[in-house]
Amino acid sequence: MIEPSRLAAFIASRICHDLISPVASVNSALELLEDPGDADMKAQAEQLLHNGAEAAAARIQLLRYAFGSAGLSDTAADRHDVKRIVDGFMESYKPSVEWDIRTEHFSCGHARVLMNLIIMATASIPRGGVITLRVYNQGATLTVEAEAKGPRARLTEFTRAALTDSTPEEGWSARTIQPLFAQMVSNDLGGRISATEAEEKITYIAAGLRADG
Repeated sequence: MIEPSRLAAFIASRICHDLISPVASVNSALELLEDPGDADMKAQAEQLLHNGAEAAAARIQLLRYAFGSAGLSDTAADRHDVKRIVDGFMESYKPSVEWDIRTEHFSCGHARVLMNLIIMATASIPRGGVITLRVYNQGATLTVEAEAKGPRARLTEFTRAALTDSTPEEGWSARTIQPLFAQMVSNDLGGRISATEAEEKITYIAAGLRADG
């Protein structure tokens, strides 16, 4: 098991990494706006500024749920707000998202698991595709699924290690830590994440979660 201080450092580094691209776009746009260029260049810079700021805000909202305190409550989550956060986050990535939530109680803790699965599913299909999110009750427990379908869908070695209580060959780092953290989040709710592989499809399943969140 990883030491808490190292886990915190790697998660912090991962958040910074996820924000580098949109923040860099904002900085580039500001530099272009300061340049006395033509009107077309300024219009492009304004669009770049808008896109970068929007992407940064969307990522911060999802990361706040996935890694921060927003997902610690067992109170009911606002499903429309969760959908808005996820859809906003996915606008800067290639896959599209489909929804299938069939449960009476969907807590902030369940949303936290869902958003961690989204991060994993998005990484599994870097060339784009479709991510289908499912939430449903199984007996007294809740199951959350993220099915990633797309060309060259892949389950990374470090994700496989995290889901089988192993350590990846390269060790834990900011790049490899998120699947391990996702498993910890699922464990906190009494559940466990597993993954199934098929042709051009990876499905992440967080099963056995406490239905009351």
